[in-house]
Amino acid sequence: MQSFFGRLRSTSSVHKKNSSSAISFSEEDFKLSGSMGTVKVPEPVPSPDNDCQRLKKAFEGLGTDEEAVIWILGHRNQSQRRKIKDTYQQLYNKSLLDDLHSELSGDFRKAIILWAYDPPERDAKLTRDALKAKKQGIKHLKVVVEIACASSPHHLMAVRQVYASIFDCSLEEDIASTVSLPLRKILVGLVSSYRYDRQLVDSGIAGSEASRLHEAIETKQLDDDHVVRILSTRNLFQLRATFECYMQKYGNSFDQDIKACGNGDLESLLIVVFWCIESPEKYFAEVIKNSIVGLGTDEDSLNRAILSRAEIDMIKIKEEYFNVYKRSLVDDIIGDTSGDYKKFLLTLLGERP
Repeated sequence: MQSFFGRLRSTSSVHKKNSSSAISFSEEDFKLSGSMGTVKVPEPVPSPDNDCQRLKKAFEGLGTDEEAVIWILGHRNQSQRRKIKDTYQQLYNKSLLDDLHSELSGDFRKAIILWAYDPPERDAKLTRDALKAKKQGIKHLKVVVEIACASSPHHLMAVRQVYASIFDCSLEEDIASTVSLPLRKILVGLVSSYRYDRQLVDSGIAGSEASRLHEAIETKQLDDDHVVRILSTRNLFQLRATFECYMQKYGNSFDQDIKACGNGDLESLLIVVFWCIESPEKYFAEVIKNSIVGLGTDEDSLNRAILSRAEIDMIKIKEEYFNVYKRSLVDDIIGDTSGDYKKFLLTLLGERP
């Protein structure tokens, strides 16, 4: 897979103890929030009222009990976090997100607030930030591809609805007004469609569309209408069958032949599309690896990968990371992050009961 992708600032803060962070749980007291997710939810789950009272107490006084914030929010699934936010507003007539923003700082604050958003709202905001970036490039536009190709069709629809509600314009409009051709054509196609969300494969279609893709590569017309239609409308199982047929027919994988066409932005974007469809776990394993290599940490990419996949397929991502890099993803996170930020990421990875 082609790589596309700054050191972590340590956050100092005053800690104070309270009873919420002193509660002891064993492994048996938790359950995973999803079959392939790594977020551990306690059993029984405390009530939203109880969680809100403990969060409010963590914010009181001269310092913030960050450990309590991590323990509560890092061990709740998305529906539970939504109930906590709603209850906090009802109990204290204040926004939990606003209090988190005022009480926390640095990379830890950014990660916690992103986690507290509902996933569609989080992705809508991340997409907006990417489209409005001053130096927009493939690094920023990957988030659009991830939402369109590595998420469910229902999630993409929810992101589009939230985006329009928050920003008073459609996601397609913003892409059309901020992204230049030929990337605009691919991205608008990807976010505009609704894929069939069932495991349905037609081998005849796979063969004919593999030929269509190969013809586009041979003529170096990578933004051809047929390419856009195939990649944006076919269900993921059909596309994987098409990619397999492509390999059998032409001896190279689809992404290998894209690389042979050049190393421009269009080629790079299409390789992201390919891997988000072919193997999201491999794709996000590389996103995480590339975010922590070198002299600095790319916290934005690291946050996006871990926060977006922690409740979906992080177990598979951790396995893929070890298979490819012969290293533990958790060990690499420990070695490259610090403080409360590290504690929070490790909690989401299921490493801190």
